[in-house]
Amino acid sequence: MTLFTCMTRRLRLALAALALLTLGACGFHLKGATPLPFRAIYTNINLDSEFGARLRRTITANSPGTRFTDRRREADVYLHQISESQDLRQLALDADGRVEEYELNLEFRFELLDREGHVLLPPTTLLSVRELPYNDRIVQAKEGEINRTFKDMRNGLIDQILRRMSSPEVRAAYANASDRPVVQIPDDKVLDASPPAGPAAIRP
Repeated sequence: MTLFTCMTRRLRLALAALALLTLGACGFHLKGATPLPFRAIYTNINLDSEFGARLRRTITANSPGTRFTDRRREADVYLHQISESQDLRQLALDADGRVEEYELNLEFRFELLDREGHVLLPPTTLLSVRELPYNDRIVQAKEGEINRTFKDMRNGLIDQILRRMSSPEVRAAYANASDRPVVQIPDDKVLDASPPAGPAAIRP
């Protein structure tokens, strides 16, 4: 290998590494999402939880002009989490009646209001369903896998939330908020972190 070829390869590697660092610094940009039309968001989702922190990072990366505020009166919109639930369901049994497969269900319900209570996005339910093989001889390992799967499902919901908030329908509703229905602004008490994901609900 000539000296020139060696130097060229090293230069390419250095440029590739620099590109990766630049992408990482810019944050994660979700395909299909556009910058949000509002500048300040208040939410009752706990932003100190893993889910809340990732939600904030994702929105900030895709909409740099939008920030979260901990004072509702300073916000343009209120991202209100109505409920969240998760469940394990036996999907398949073997000949001895032992569970072979579980179905994991995660449901997240939310709405988006402006500061006067105009409905920009009515109560919306997001569902995520996964199937997971189960072996009762390695319970501890499977409990960890269930936890990780629920975490991955919850992170996937963040992408859906952002897409709904950045949709043309929400942008039009925000631009013409005075024409939208008005509701009483719900309690803004910050919710606790998301509940633990499932091992206690395992039924062999």
